[in-house]
Amino acid sequence: MPENEETTAQVETEPQEPESAPEAEGSEEEPFDRARAEAKIRKANSEAKALRERLKALEPLAQKAKELEDAQKTEQERLTEQLTQAQERIRTVQQRAVRSEVRALAAAEFADPDDAHAFLSLDSYVDDDGEIDAAAIQQDLADLLKRKPHLAKSSGDVSPRPPRPDRSQGSSGNGSRTPMKPEDEFAGWLGNVLGQTR
Repeated sequence: MPENEETTAQVETEPQEPESAPEAEGSEEEPFDRARAEAKIRKANSEAKALRERLKALEPLAQKAKELEDAQKTEQERLTEQLTQAQERIRTVQQRAVRSEVRALAAAEFADPDDAHAFLSLDSYVDDDGEIDAAAIQQDLADLLKRKPHLAKSSGDVSPRPPRPDRSQGSSGNGSRTPMKPEDEFAGWLGNVLGQTR
């Protein structure tokens, strides 16, 4: 194997000869010293061998560094995904809070307070700190009632009347029905079912 290294080193040193040739043009050419050339080749080969050994020793460390970088990247991607999910939950909660505020402010003037938030952009009422601008909601609700007056409560609207009970309805209202015991009612039902299956 040292012979292969020597030939490799010779091949590597051959391109260097033309570079030194221009310098030698002005001076006399030195005679070829075989011993000195072999010493340079051995030195270059030993340096190359040391570099190959260092490279072999560092390859596992480079692999570990790459694995750590990949693990850190996936950790970063996981954290980014968690942040995105948290921001989406915050946005949902803020929209619910704005919707509740709109309903509460619309309850006094709108026939159906749930209709009010359908015509408004809920995102525009939350500032960067997450605070809800109730004054802007109130102003927009007033503008909405001007544009769509049919959403407002009519002047005669009061709470709806509850239905009056009608005693003539039901089993004991008019007295014409005879009350049955639960046992008799079950026996009649059972007789009907058994009679139908035959």
